[in-house]
Amino acid sequence: MRVIGLMSGTSYDAVDAAAAELGLVGDSLVLRPLGLVSDGYDDALREALTAALPPGTTSMAEVCRLDTRIGQAFAAAAVRADRELCDGQAELVASHGQTVYHWAEDRQVYGTLQLGQPAWIAEATGLPVVADFRPRDIAAGGQGAPLVSLVDLLWLRGRPGTPVALNIGGIANLTAPDGTAFDTGPGCALIDAAARGFSGGRLAYDVDGALAGRGSVHEPLLRLLEEPYYALPAPKTTGKELFHLGRLRDALTGIGTLPAEDVVATLTMLTARTVADAVRSVGATEVIASGGGTRNPVLMRMLGQRLPGVALRTSDALGLPAASKEAYAFAVLGFLTVHGLPGTEPAATGARHARVLGSITPGRDGLRLPPPVRQRPVRLVVE
Repeated sequence: MRVIGLMSGTSYDAVDAAAAELGLVGDSLVLRPLGLVSDGYDDALREALTAALPPGTTSMAEVCRLDTRIGQAFAAAAVRADRELCDGQAELVASHGQTVYHWAEDRQVYGTLQLGQPAWIAEATGLPVVADFRPRDIAAGGQGAPLVSLVDLLWLRGRPGTPVALNIGGIANLTAPDGTAFDTGPGCALIDAAARGFSGGRLAYDVDGALAGRGSVHEPLLRLLEEPYYALPAPKTTGKELFHLGRLRDALTGIGTLPAEDVVATLTMLTARTVADAVRSVGATEVIASGGGTRNPVLMRMLGQRLPGVALRTSDALGLPAASKEAYAFAVLGFLTVHGLPGTEPAATGARHARVLGSITPGRDGLRLPPPVRQRPVRLVVE
């Protein structure tokens, strides 16, 4: 089955559309990557999304407009992926949507909201769409994240030592072989916020780590490490509700004026330290990293320095491009859903039971699901 996975992470820099050929062979799920197309949000949509995200406020009217406009952006990316990567032969779209709020209090997640109305995707492509993946896990008592943990566990099964899958997006998360999975804290969220704030919106992120590379770490600002979230046990999840520009401004109070380069260098070290602490806590011998943060050489160098003796490589080395691994992961989750298979690992999210995820929007020809499969695959093989 040819599946298009759609993803826009907490950095909301683009809609990634990854196409994959997926099939069950014995007890294995075989994935053949077909490629990635990536379309950035237009400036007006990005500005509207930025204004609506925490700590900003919004209205129901604006939520409605964002749901439609993001859905249309996802639809355009899916149409392009079908045409350019699948020769018009895609059979399913799996859309994560754009997370705008993750309602977590006192270690409990009560709800989550991803925008990007799937009806626009189904109408534009003619294909069935699996979307709204996270709420079912939350309803079953889970954190609703990190959902890629099941894919990570299948993918890394059998590797020697203690391999850990790490994704550094706006928020960073990891998965360990025993099923432990959690958000470590900010990946690029605070770095992006600082780059955008200091540049007056000209920069969406620290391109190639250039700002951090010119700066020096300012130790007093690392009081950000006192954030109680870091000490919480897994499973735990977080988002930009906690790690945003307002929190950074509060931390800068009383420190005095710092050069932008020093602030960004310090925030880059903050991410490296919190990720490294999390990696060490699960006894990792190997880290396979993905996500936009892997394109920041300063962050990757700092992380490597704080993990002596731990092999650090990107997911490209194992066949999944670091830039598109999460989009491929949601393609896998969509494939599991239409085959009636659970897409969660309770040990990772804290749910009471593994559940089939998502809601399905029928395509142009109605809803024709493949025959259900009784046995969940035990490994993921990337060709």
